[in-house]
Amino acid sequence: MTSEVEQPTAMSEALGYEQARDELIEVVRRLEAGGTTLEESLALWERGEELAKVCRRRLDGARARLDAALAEEAEEDQAEDEEKDGSV
Repeated sequence: MTSEVEQPTAMSEALGYEQARDELIEVVRRLEAGGTTLEESLALWERGEELAKVCRRRLDGARARLDAALAEEAEEDQAEDEEKDGSV
């Protein structure tokens, strides 16, 4: 069982990659600027971790779709090559 900290919230999961990335950039900017309390900094850090996980999942999903499409294309090419070899 995974804890809530490890799993992005449903609201975060609804974000697209670009939205999560942009918000993550803002979180990092605020942390780097300083001037926040320890509690605020911890909340920002936790939000940043959550957003980073959303971005990672979106990128992993895109990579999986790309890999699947490339594998499908390679299979189609191989089938075409086998048909050509058999008909010569």
